[in-house]
Amino acid sequence: MKILIVEDESKTGEYLRQGLTEAGFVVDLARDGLDGRHLALTEDYDLIVLDVMLPGVDGWQLLREIRHAGQHLPVLFLTARDQVEDRVKGLELGADDYLVKPFAFSELLARVRSLLRRGKTKEPETLRLADLELDLLRRRVQRGGKRIDLTAKEFALLELLLRRQGEVLPRSLIASQVWDMNFDSDTNVIEVAVRRLRAKVDDDFEPKLIRTVRGMGYVIEAPDQP
Repeated sequence: MKILIVEDESKTGEYLRQGLTEAGFVVDLARDGLDGRHLALTEDYDLIVLDVMLPGVDGWQLLREIRHAGQHLPVLFLTARDQVEDRVKGLELGADDYLVKPFAFSELLARVRSLLRRGKTKEPETLRLADLELDLLRRRVQRGGKRIDLTAKEFALLELLLRRQGEVLPRSLIASQVWDMNFDSDTNVIEVAVRRLRAKVDDDFEPKLIRTVRGMGYVIEAPDQP
């Protein structure tokens, strides 16, 4: 098993490398976000231990790029940022676990082993709901056998909804995942995008799949059969 550590604090980085090496892992250590990005996107790892506050590229952005590149290996955030909103942000961006410094190495090792037991999740080639299909490889969408042309942002929005189908996704999550921005309550960009997506994938079809949950966000799901 091969692990990448991205940690700019020299003492912590060496401590982690030594401990994980002694535990039987092959370990690479990157000391800033730029080196971490290069290694994460060009080498094959089974897990990444990632700090948030990094020079060059921070951990938030690095995780976004890893996930946008289609890599679904486990990522464990190890950071001094202990606020609830930081934990939530890390998990919403696609982290698999979040451990706050200072930490006990025995706990970190247990979490690493737990994540590795889950293994890499196999990326589906097609996302489906009712008669709606999204082909991730060909970047095509069809419903009821009819081809639907979407913009890049509409495709990303539909992909996010389908990956989390049945979940009510808040506007803040959609803004960070699709537009890579913080949600501004004064903008209606998300409402407009959802309305345009509905016009293409729902208006001419039954049943309607995309639903607004007032005051909470949006969900895509097939309605219960009578």
